[in-house]
Amino acid sequence: MAHSPVPVTQSDGRIELADDSAVVGSRFYNPELAPVPLERRTWSTYNFFALWMGMAHNIPSYTLAASLIALGMDWVQAFVTITLGNLIVLVPMLLNSHAGTKYGIPFPVFARSFYGVRGANLPALLRAFIACGWFGIQTWVGGEALYVIVGKLFGSGWTNAGQVGGQPWTLWLCFALFWVAQMLIIWRGMDAIRRFENWTAPLVSVGFLILLGYVLVKAGGFGPILSEPSKLGWGPGFWAVFWPSLMAMIAFWSTLSLNMPDFTRFGGSQRKQFWGQILGLPTTMSFIAIVAILTTSGAVSLYGQAIWDPAQLASHFDSPLLVVVALVALVLATVSANLAANVVSPSYDFSNAVPKRITFATGGLITGILGVVIQPWRLISDPHIYIFTWLGFYGGVLASVAGVLIAGYWLVNRTQLDLVDLYRDSGRYWFSGGWNWRALVATLVGSLLAVGGAYSAPGTGPFPADGLIPFLKPLYDYSWVAGLIAAFVLYLVLAPRPSASPAVTVATN
Repeated sequence: MAHSPVPVTQSDGRIELADDSAVVGSRFYNPELAPVPLERRTWSTYNFFALWMGMAHNIPSYTLAASLIALGMDWVQAFVTITLGNLIVLVPMLLNSHAGTKYGIPFPVFARSFYGVRGANLPALLRAFIACGWFGIQTWVGGEALYVIVGKLFGSGWTNAGQVGGQPWTLWLCFALFWVAQMLIIWRGMDAIRRFENWTAPLVSVGFLILLGYVLVKAGGFGPILSEPSKLGWGPGFWAVFWPSLMAMIAFWSTLSLNMPDFTRFGGSQRKQFWGQILGLPTTMSFIAIVAILTTSGAVSLYGQAIWDPAQLASHFDSPLLVVVALVALVLATVSANLAANVVSPSYDFSNAVPKRITFATGGLITGILGVVIQPWRLISDPHIYIFTWLGFYGGVLASVAGVLIAGYWLVNRTQLDLVDLYRDSGRYWFSGGWNWRALVATLVGSLLAVGGAYSAPGTGPFPADGLIPFLKPLYDYSWVAGLIAAFVLYLVLAPRPSASPAVTVATN
């Protein structure tokens, strides 16, 4: 009988599997899914802050305020909605991050604790396919930025090139170049991503501030958007738009609220990841929102129209030097956000599905391919589809997964996991054939309540105006909250209580 090594607990509460001999041969194990050794858990507060700065400062984040203003909000309402959404989603994000730092495990392995060693593929692949969609969106908007600004430098021969599939072939070329560049970085692994985030994050922020400074100086002020009244007012019309919009703002980062263990597993301590994220997420998202609002408002005075796309805005600049600065900033911003937010997680998630055959790098390649197949240019073509269909729907589904994880880790298991059993086809996380039906039921019911009533205004989306399931329609405006609470409560009711806490030893050094 193979011996069962006992994980070692450090004085700061982090746990290490110093001897993996009992699980290294398991079909559910590979080196990238294995607990990170303590000597590699080196990420500092700045690393996590830089990670969020790199993920938040991107073109879709910049245009979030535009989407809300297009729905009738004024700039204050849009800014408050974005900021509040990020403060709310930070809570489940920090709760799920704890396990990554404590045990050194990625999200799909963490999910095995509650869904089963096999069942974890359900939430992992749900997260992965959404990441593929986001990867495609970010790559498309990054390719567009490259296309627009290069066109400014090279002239109409570039922007008016012959069309293929309804788009200039030069735009497809930029899309392809963006795709290849990101695949090359992800192929080098997590350390390459960390180094890239560390040095690009400040440069990206400076680039957006240069855009803002140039526009405000040339326009001689902040422009008219700051004084424009809300088309919705503060009455029932506003609240009817506010609640689904808030759910969409939460959904924007609800993906990361699940898979932050993919990053916090490298954390030097709980304190470092905790403060790095608190300082990183809400501040950077609020920063990019206000920069976008001020820059666009100034652009109205300068160019006579609201140009919410920073690439389109930069193409109006007279200075070739500023165009190049904008190009570099937007390219770095998009690559930085895409690698961290949309490639790392599915790389682990696809690897978790077939650990012995799919490596982290291969998982990244699969993400890239599916990100093209999903046709991202269609997802962002309309703010109603982008916010109410794309963000609102998947946010509700992922919220139900978050509810199971939070209830299971904090209230059922009291943060105690058996690190060895997470990689074995026997033990406490095998449940029934590798699946835990309780987590599946909680997720299914939570998702049904969250998105079962999904609806679209006539002519604006794929759902019927009365909702997929009409009596659930009112819940869809609160999809993320409905999914989280329902799955959380139901899993608490159904989940068996652990018979005993996993045994650990305490390190002496």
